[in-house]
Amino acid sequence: MTDNNYVHRLHSGAPGKPILFVLHGTGGDENQFFDFGRRLLPEATIVSPRGDVSEFGAARFFKRTGEGVYDMADLARATAKLASFVASLAKQHEASAVLGLGFSNGANILANVLIEKGLFDASILMHPLIPFQPKANPGLGGRKILITAGERDPISPAPVTKALAEYFGAQNATVTAEWHPGGHDIRQNEIDAIHRFFEPYR
Repeated sequence: MTDNNYVHRLHSGAPGKPILFVLHGTGGDENQFFDFGRRLLPEATIVSPRGDVSEFGAARFFKRTGEGVYDMADLARATAKLASFVASLAKQHEASAVLGLGFSNGANILANVLIEKGLFDASILMHPLIPFQPKANPGLGGRKILITAGERDPISPAPVTKALAEYFGAQNATVTAEWHPGGHDIRQNEIDAIHRFFEPYR
């Protein structure tokens, strides 16, 4: 029996298809990207957990002490928890590939699971912020990562985003970046890039 230790939505897909985990931003919930995930990969299993941390009523996946200042102990806790949740459901559904899509705080926890555990075959990080130097992980070699970002994003500054892309590239992951000229908002060119990125998994 899977320990479903997040409130979550789940759509069981066709046998032998991928499993896609969609992870909301701060203040979102399990509904934010669930339908988007189903449209992206109609035959896949879609899982959308709700972050288990409340910041003044806004759901998140890990605690922070200020804007861009992470509670590193809680990030470690959240990373281990999400990794266990993902591995358990991927095994249960006999998924052909493990895919992830996260926005903002959801992208940050997804990125840290990649950094610490690998686990995802292909991941989309929408407006991530990793404000520390990640450790090397040779297990990331060959994994596919799409980073989408805004050139004037006040929450996820462009230089920090570029440093994260360079980190994944240095681990021999296959990294693609899609930029728009705005801030912390999702634009059509990002959506188009996401569709292209997941095309091999349909």
